Amino acid sequence: MNVKLYEKLPDGELRELDERVWNANMVAALEHVNYLVVGNREFETVEGRLNIDEGKLELLLVPVVHE
Repeated sequence: MNVKLYEKLPDGELRELDERVWNANMVAALEHVNYLVVGNREFETVEGRLNIDEGKLELLLVPVVHE
């Protein structure tokens, strides 16, 4: 499945982070995980949307701040 990741910026805008094909195991893992690492940055998964028109799973992510 084609998965598109969006980062929610502090001002509320969305920035596309990544788009790639995920296998069925990766998509199924979303049931058990709340965090993703993309480009060596950690993000929390906020919500997901299945875009039928484009045939894509879209995930909204917010960055995790490590102090």
